[in-house]
Amino acid sequence: MSTSETDASVQTELNRLRESIDNIDAAVVHMLAERFKATQQVGRLKADHKLPPADPARETRQIARLRQLAQSANLDPAFAEKLLNFIIAEVIRHHERIADETEHGGAGRRATASGA
Repeated sequence: MSTSETDASVQTELNRLRESIDNIDAAVVHMLAERFKATQQVGRLKADHKLPPADPARETRQIARLRQLAQSANLDPAFAEKLLNFIIAEVIRHHERIADETEHGGAGRRATASGA
């Protein structure tokens, strides 16, 4: 086998693997979008009922659950925890914004509904 044949086969395999990674990345983004749609609904419910934006007990349970899932999937549990903590922080930020908008008449809700 010549070097050019090896290089071509390696490049073909590299492209195949990268295409798979790109597809997985797209799925992750779509799943996160769905997750945030659900958490926005939670934020509105919390704001309407004057519940706090954060729920430390649930967060602790979710982190423990995700660490177990990560371990069973052969993913570093510490990495999974860091990722979930990042997501939780963003969710809380959204919940705080929703609560503020609800408390102050909801004018901000209409302005942000389009993503602006």
